[in-house]
Amino acid sequence: MSIGLHSTIPHDWASASGVTSLFVILAVAMGMIAGCTPTRPYRPDYTEVCPSTDPEHECPTSALQRYKSDKGADYLLGFIEFDDQGQLLDRKQMEAVIDTIKKETEQPDQDYLNVVFVHGWHHNAAPSDDNVQLFRQVLQQLAATEQIVRAKAGATPRKLIGVYIGWRGESISTWGLQEATFWDRKNTAHKVGHGDVTEVLNRLEGIRKKKNFRPSGPQGESELVVVGHSFGGAVVYSALSQILVERFVRPESRTDTSETVEGFGNLVVLINPAFEAQLYSSLSDLSTEQISYARSQLPVLIELTSEADTATGFWFPLGRRFSTLFEKERIVERTNGSTNQKEEIHQKELNLRTVGHFEPYRTHDLRPTPSTAAPVTPVTPVKAVMVVAPDVRVQSFANVAEQWENDGPGKTIQFPGTVLTRTESSVGQNPYLIIRVDRALIPSHDNFTDPRVIEFVTQMILVSIQNHDYSIRKERRQKVRESAN
Repeated sequence: MSIGLHSTIPHDWASASGVTSLFVILAVAMGMIAGCTPTRPYRPDYTEVCPSTDPEHECPTSALQRYKSDKGADYLLGFIEFDDQGQLLDRKQMEAVIDTIKKETEQPDQDYLNVVFVHGWHHNAAPSDDNVQLFRQVLQQLAATEQIVRAKAGATPRKLIGVYIGWRGESISTWGLQEATFWDRKNTAHKVGHGDVTEVLNRLEGIRKKKNFRPSGPQGESELVVVGHSFGGAVVYSALSQILVERFVRPESRTDTSETVEGFGNLVVLINPAFEAQLYSSLSDLSTEQISYARSQLPVLIELTSEADTATGFWFPLGRRFSTLFEKERIVERTNGSTNQKEEIHQKELNLRTVGHFEPYRTHDLRPTPSTAAPVTPVTPVKAVMVVAPDVRVQSFANVAEQWENDGPGKTIQFPGTVLTRTESSVGQNPYLIIRVDRALIPSHDNFTDPRVIEFVTQMILVSIQNHDYSIRKERRQKVRESAN
């Protein structure tokens, strides 16, 4: 005989409990609805470029802004925004940004550096967003450094162009419910990456390729760097992963290791990216199995994950245990080009862990130097960017670039405030860097604004955008050193 619920629980209590539960559910639902962030562009004005020394206050709704510096370190910044389905919020906004970049780069003898930033969880393109402010400070630092480095090397400074990719990284603004959006935002990030972001990134690379192509003489030196944080890293990787794999194997038989591996643009940087290591398996296998790389090889992809990142280190694998419960997994065997040993890769762990927390894929450790001796001070409002003496940064770049060319298993590269150490199981100059970062540098998932981390990323961008002609690189670095004497 079956026993019904009301035969074992008093009727009045069951009714009261049901009503209470209904009110709780309704209250939570109303809180979520009330706290939903709007699906609208934060930057609806794109008819003209807004010039200013304080763009966020003087032109907060402008999708096209030019930062004016009294020292000549100007930059153009464009905003392109997307909805939860991965489509452009306003295609005319994107077209205005792309068309402006084309016009900015028309001058034949003027090269440019284009840096794209894709924000992550809890962020958007609002003027008050601290990721927007941080990106501005990084652009200012790059613009100032570019002026000095190129002048000392006897080359014309490149124009600096930034593009900020905005999406609904924060879907609920209600306190206490924001953390519950982790998995929803992860799915949205992949959807955004597989959507119109791919179009935008390819348009930007197309502008660069057209600019650099010259029928005679040396090619141009216009460069493209793409940076993604957290779920922004998932957006970037979803958009570019297949392109990166195709370009690694483009020379159908890579027997001549004097040929360099091509990436997307010049460099892709992922900071605490929130996607499973399984998605990176093809690139890891390709890059790890290669025995050696050309001395002229430049970095192609840099992935930074903090050892203290609990969002990707604990909560991510916990949730993946449920979402992968019924998947079939096996053990895959591969050969390590550095050790010449067989390695076993467990697909179960690949499915559970993010790429930065999967130990077999790690190629480097980034740790602070015993004492950060570089003359630095924090900059407000975001305490992120070190004010490094110009000569210190320029000399550091020359040294870092040379150390990269002499890279090998177990070797270190010294940066202002940090040291990068390659693992013994990673071949020298492998252009795919999977870096475990000390908790003293990146203490949590969202806090990646330590001055030493920003300086490290800045230096690696400068290394990656060097001229592809090895002899020209060496000549320019020598001029940089001589100018400091």
